[in-house]
Amino acid sequence: MSQDDKELDNGGIPTPSGKATPIDTDYTVGQDNVVVSLGPFGLDIHNRVFAISGLAIVAFVFATLLFREHVEPVFTTLKSWLVTNLDWFFLLSGDLFVIVCLGLIFSPLGRVRIGGTEATPDYSYAGWLAMLFAAGMGIGLVFFGVSEPMSHFSSSLAGTTIENGVRTDWAPLGGAIGDTKAAEALGMAATIYHWALHPWAIYALLALGLAIFSFNKGLPLTMRSVFYPLFGERVWGWTGHIIDILAVVATVFGLATSLGYGASQAATGLNFLFGIPLTDMTKVVLILIISAMALMSVLAGLDSGVKRLSEINMILAAILLLFIVITGPTIAILSGFFSNIKNYVEYLPALSMPFDREDVNFSQGWTAFYWAWWISWSPFVGMFIARVSRGRTVREFIVCVLLIPSTVCVFWMTAFGGTAVDQYVNDGYQAVMNAELSLKLFAMLEVMPWHAITSFVGIVLVVVFFITSSDSGSLVIDTIAAGGKVDAPTPQRVFWCTFEGLVAIALMLGGGLAAAQAMAVATGFPFTIVLLVATVSLIKGLMSEPRQKKHVG
Repeated sequence: MSQDDKELDNGGIPTPSGKATPIDTDYTVGQDNVVVSLGPFGLDIHNRVFAISGLAIVAFVFATLLFREHVEPVFTTLKSWLVTNLDWFFLLSGDLFVIVCLGLIFSPLGRVRIGGTEATPDYSYAGWLAMLFAAGMGIGLVFFGVSEPMSHFSSSLAGTTIENGVRTDWAPLGGAIGDTKAAEALGMAATIYHWALHPWAIYALLALGLAIFSFNKGLPLTMRSVFYPLFGERVWGWTGHIIDILAVVATVFGLATSLGYGASQAATGLNFLFGIPLTDMTKVVLILIISAMALMSVLAGLDSGVKRLSEINMILAAILLLFIVITGPTIAILSGFFSNIKNYVEYLPALSMPFDREDVNFSQGWTAFYWAWWISWSPFVGMFIARVSRGRTVREFIVCVLLIPSTVCVFWMTAFGGTAVDQYVNDGYQAVMNAELSLKLFAMLEVMPWHAITSFVGIVLVVVFFITSSDSGSLVIDTIAAGGKVDAPTPQRVFWCTFEGLVAIALMLGGGLAAAQAMAVATGFPFTIVLLVATVSLIKGLMSEPRQKKHVG
């Protein structure tokens, strides 16, 4: 039976519309799954991926909680070794991902349409952008919007930093000792470097690969499908099992890192506003409460849950951003947006140089960690973006996923970071410089109008970003662990949503954010290799797809 004649059973993935080049394979979605009935609940899980990844995560949680007094040094040593010895690998990989994305925009491959030549988008631009943006880095923007620009500004203004007793110079990046204007330019450029093209290129490539091989090639919506051009039918065996297991484990720890940041900042905000004790127990209770709210969102479904919450969060984020622009140094923010883009482009070669770096506190302590974090987060964000991107052309997809969110991130960092720097430089406000990372946002808001209200909005933003990340993350993990089925039973998503919270709690109790960062880097390293190979496979897959004809004006 030909591919055109047979019904594609892709576990909920629609058949390509118009011209496409489906892959003819004998694999049936769910053929390796185990279907289990537990009273009123049913499970439909991939017997190897679910079992191995689930047991590994359960073992990690128990070991961390049982030996919590001994694991923190292990986590710290692990992270230090990885970022010290492999920083060049993370930086070089990030550069390659950006180059490939920019190449696809201008390449004829940009005319390939996700889902076939006649496919139409499933979501409006507003709904689509809100979901991908909330999933991509919502918690991070709220946490680092003030703290990172201020940290880099302080480091470049001093010209040196002290890390573990070692003096590290900023000179290779144009350190600005005593020069506030130059320090602000370098600090904002360094911040934008971490939040613009590079992370979104990581997300875009993996999302595009998943979308093309599912919606155009007719393969299951799971990581192994992207590798079909390279491994053929072996992707349905242990080659594919290992890829999917790595994706599940990386996603869980990437999510746990972000949830750890979210819980830390929410707890700090509650302490700042209401005097609630800033203890591990407070953070654990927060994670439990928010995980319960995420479970409610899971039960509500994609359109009623994640989509609605994402749109609400975008409205709240826009209101808070507008408030900062209006009540802060408005002219400086608006003019700074363009000057910061210019500074970013100017410093980009030095910031992205993978070799012979002397500014090790920045390249290892910040960039290498960030790239590992984004990459460990990428299976979740990539698959989520893939699920909601059917009907877009490759060029449209890359431009929207790469350039538009990057631009928004630049403006966000300019508004929040620029306001904080202005408070320090022009008003002599020391608290915004001296506060801990998780408190810097609230320190900045404290000297602005209606600070109690805006600080509370900031906490709500973190909480809702937390909920959408946990919900959509459980959806993605469940799809992988169900062998690519996008319509797997809801109790499975409940299971993964619950375990994301448990992993975050285990990491918080076993070493706090340092433990979460260490596991993100540890899982990000092998998955960087996976993503590099996936990029080659994606290009091979795109080259076989029909392209839309150019419109003649």
